[in-house]
Amino acid sequence: MHSQSPKSLPGLKSIKDERVLAAMRKIDRELFVPEDMRAYAYDDRALPIGFGQSISQPYVVALMTQLLGLTGTERVLEVGTGSGYQAAILGELAQDVYSVEIVADLANQAQKRLAELGYQNVRIRLDDGHLGWPEAAPFDAIIVTCAPEHVPTPLVDQLKEGGRLVIPVGVAPREQVLHQIQKADGKLLQHPVIPVSFVPMTGKES
Repeated sequence: MHSQSPKSLPGLKSIKDERVLAAMRKIDRELFVPEDMRAYAYDDRALPIGFGQSISQPYVVALMTQLLGLTGTERVLEVGTGSGYQAAILGELAQDVYSVEIVADLANQAQKRLAELGYQNVRIRLDDGHLGWPEAAPFDAIIVTCAPEHVPTPLVDQLKEGGRLVIPVGVAPREQVLHQIQKADGKLLQHPVIPVSFVPMTGKES
């Protein structure tokens, strides 16, 4: 028996965006975690999904999504598909979602899962997330679900003027900070949000 359900996810009281809350309540997190973790699917904590990766806690997913400020018309890039849970949330809230994953098995599993759930507006690519998805740029919003040591330049370049980038940055888990970065008049306005703990970003600049 599960301790929670999509309609009673804990830890979301500080989330004010009603569209984000509706998406979080609609999507069954249980479908995105390994079978032996499903009893904990609605706990407000990260869970392992294999290959050294994890699915973020619901509060962090909701907070990062809220920080993007989506209205429904956006083209969004996600770096770090993982289980596909964050991509599904974005698929509910944006017009088009482009998600990059460096682990082949995770990319394939997520693609199959999202297709089965009917998300025709979510595309997944197997590639190094540092590179983004240049052919689909520019993006109205970019979300990164793994922590690089610094913000990758290609992601900044692929962010549209006026767009938002939400990304955890830092070397060790205790030194990671979630940032919201806005591109305005060619400048980057960087706002630290909260300390976080994400798996390290792997690939070209790791």
